[in-house]
Amino acid sequence: MLAHQYPDPRRPDRVVILGATGFIGGAIKRRLVIDGIETLALGHADVDLLADNAGEKLAENLDTADTLVFVSAKAPCKDLAMLLDNTRMVQSVCTALQQKLVAHVIYISSDAVYRDSRQPLTEDSCAEPGTIHGVMHLTREVALRQNYHGNLAIVRPTLVYGYDDPHNGYGPNRFRRLAAAGKEILLFGEGEERRDHVDVEDIAELVRLIILHRSSGIANAASGEVVSFRELAEDAASVFFPPVPIKVTPRQGLMPHNGYRPFDNSALMRAFPGFRFKSWREGLSLVYQHQLKEFEE
Repeated sequence: MLAHQYPDPRRPDRVVILGATGFIGGAIKRRLVIDGIETLALGHADVDLLADNAGEKLAENLDTADTLVFVSAKAPCKDLAMLLDNTRMVQSVCTALQQKLVAHVIYISSDAVYRDSRQPLTEDSCAEPGTIHGVMHLTREVALRQNYHGNLAIVRPTLVYGYDDPHNGYGPNRFRRLAAAGKEILLFGEGEERRDHVDVEDIAELVRLIILHRSSGIANAASGEVVSFRELAEDAASVFFPPVPIKVTPRQGLMPHNGYRPFDNSALMRAFPGFRFKSWREGLSLVYQHQLKEFEE
């Protein structure tokens, strides 16, 4: 759960975004720029976190009054080599923070750190990941806690969608692109598993609020609403003309998360009473409008 250093919002001196050229980092940058918040955007070309001197170079870009938003990762983390790279990256960040103690750190983690549960997940749920990707994020969370003793906020998003998503992962991002291209949508099994999906723009707004209140603690970025992949496919197929067919394929391996991964986001709603996540229909409708407008142009 989050605790606010500032009950009333205060504009930060500066926000440094590490990983600003990525999907989530880019959305955070855009939101802060709209708000007129001074922002230093750092990408791989500016600071290579795998370089030998990365910690020192990052420290040179930081001031003690800064808020550091750490988004940069090699993700999704699929194997031990990627796990080691991501661990080296957080080591570089921790080295920088030991040299330059900034005022606030926000780490963008993942809901993959949680153990599967039939009960809605909360910020107090057991962090016992069952995948290398989850292990990677939990390792980085623990490293930051041990090496940075200031105001640390950890944001754990669930499945993220948005128009600029570069990964094209299974779900609304891929379904929308297939439907727009007139190609059939292929479901794993019957597409019956139900998951929570969150708009990247909502994550950016949540991070903005955490910055303004200098919040610390853990926040799950999840809408609180589950939807099946079949429903998502049917929704995407209905938007573009002509509607594309939806086909099923035998599932390879076990159904992820036993087919059900709900969230209880009431703690976050109490922390920010004026904030709410879009429903999946609401958020995806905006994404579809963006794509249809691009077709017209």
